[in-house]
Amino acid sequence: MSHSPSNPGAPGHDAPVEPQSLLALLRLISGHVCLHASMAGMRLAAPLWALQQGYGPLAVGFLLALFSLSQVFLALPAGRYADRHGLRKPVFWAVGVSMVGAAAAAAFPQFGVLCFAALMMGGATGSAAIALQRHVGRAAADATDLRRVFSWLSSGPAVSNFLGPVCAGLLIDHAGVWLGGRAADHNGFVAAFAFTALLPSLAWLCVRSTRELPPVVHAEGGPPSAWPLLREPQMRRLLLVNWLLSSCWDVHTFVVPVLGHERGYSASVIGTILGAFAVAAAVVRVFLPLLAAHLREWAVVTTAMVVTAVLFAAYPFMPSAWAMGACSVLLGLTLGTVQPMIMSTLHQITPHHLHGQAIALRLMTLNLSSVLMPMLFGTAGVVVGVSVVFWTVGALVGLGSHAAWGLREGSQSASP
Repeated sequence: MSHSPSNPGAPGHDAPVEPQSLLALLRLISGHVCLHASMAGMRLAAPLWALQQGYGPLAVGFLLALFSLSQVFLALPAGRYADRHGLRKPVFWAVGVSMVGAAAAAAFPQFGVLCFAALMMGGATGSAAIALQRHVGRAAADATDLRRVFSWLSSGPAVSNFLGPVCAGLLIDHAGVWLGGRAADHNGFVAAFAFTALLPSLAWLCVRSTRELPPVVHAEGGPPSAWPLLREPQMRRLLLVNWLLSSCWDVHTFVVPVLGHERGYSASVIGTILGAFAVAAAVVRVFLPLLAAHLREWAVVTTAMVVTAVLFAAYPFMPSAWAMGACSVLLGLTLGTVQPMIMSTLHQITPHHLHGQAIALRLMTLNLSSVLMPMLFGTAGVVVGVSVVFWTVGALVGLGSHAAWGLREGSQSASP
């Protein structure tokens, strides 16, 4: 099953779609950065608060899993909502829900409230991402433009994964001192939670003036379902590869705070290590649009899986924070290439009227994994140690590179 990219003249479009301007794309990226940085900051601050209060790796894994749980159930409804209403309405609701969750954590920093915040912020960020990705994909002109615009758009989460953890870590370490207390005290964590509550409002300021694209007119009987897409071998292969690589992000986000805490690193150092990963992913995505015409999705993804397996084997042996930071940078450079290629392939192998639901289906499968994997990581970390978690995931990714190689068939048939 292969479909031409969503360009203005492609068959199946119900109205012409004007190419998006660079300024409009930058506004969307900025909005994505602000909303995603809010969740990324909470993903650092909440586990560190739990560890400081004496909760173990299993509780931390459970807390991290909740950031993905709501996205499992909301993804397909959010995709259908985006297919019907476009961009601004989904983002408006996402901003409001995210602010409510983070404000609750700032007002009542307790484990149960942090769980509530994780559910709210995870669901909101995922719903907004579906609407943003659908909008950008529909406005792309051809396969090369898909690779280009998704490289730019995917730089947003990479930047936010630096901005959120680093700012939250600095506030945790220093806000308490500024207020007459000590590093990483109650006020420091409240300041970090309050920071994550303010960021989503900036996202709405960036997105609210975006012009909606013409709606897609569905055939009689209402909007079709995305579930039949799972019968297609290329879609199943794509979801498997994306799941394996997404697990690498999850395990890195989980293991680095636990490993850093065990080694006595401060919140700022841990946040900087995670931030270095995000900066590297952002940098490589800045250069990807310049190379878009020369890249092939299947080749980039296969190479990334092999390199990631090697880096995961070496990561636990890094003897210092500097060495962990260097490995984090290399891992960020590698994994940063993946999402634009995955999204480009997804838009090429799915019909226009199912783009929102196809993106949602991908997000749902990823977050179902992200619900289970952190708890599995937490259990394994208690039983066999966090290093084994790194090695196991690395081995699975290396073995899964064969599936990535198989994506070449779909990419070749969908090429313009």
